Amino acid sequence: MIAFLVTLRRMVKATVLGLKEPEFQVLLSLTVAMLISGTMFYSNVEGLSILDALYFSVITLATVGYGDFTPQTDFGKIFTILYILTGVGLIVAFATKILYYMELPRLQRKEARRAEREEKEEDDE
Repeated sequence: MIAFLVTLRRMVKATVLGLKEPEFQVLLSLTVAMLISGTMFYSNVEGLSILDALYFSVITLATVGYGDFTPQTDFGKIFTILYILTGVGLIVAFATKILYYMELPRLQRKEARRAEREEKEEDDE
């Protein structure tokens, strides 16, 4: 449980850090828009409740696919094909950015130590 909370804290910090970057803001906006559009579509066309439609949108884009919901209409199946093809890449790009910002403090510390070592080596010469 502690590991989960530490990771969650790092993810929140990474998201806050990322919000300062325009590329991150765009990826976040597109991800939210993708989830909202999927939720609205599955709710209206497939007749799922809002919660079930959001759940189906998330598990579809996360490529989990439990199989508890499936599109019943041909239009729903076509939408889902396009939704997966566009959404998975978006989710991967967004997750990559979050992971980058989660690792950024560690990378900055490592770079600072390397710079200090190089400076010390130059002073020794």
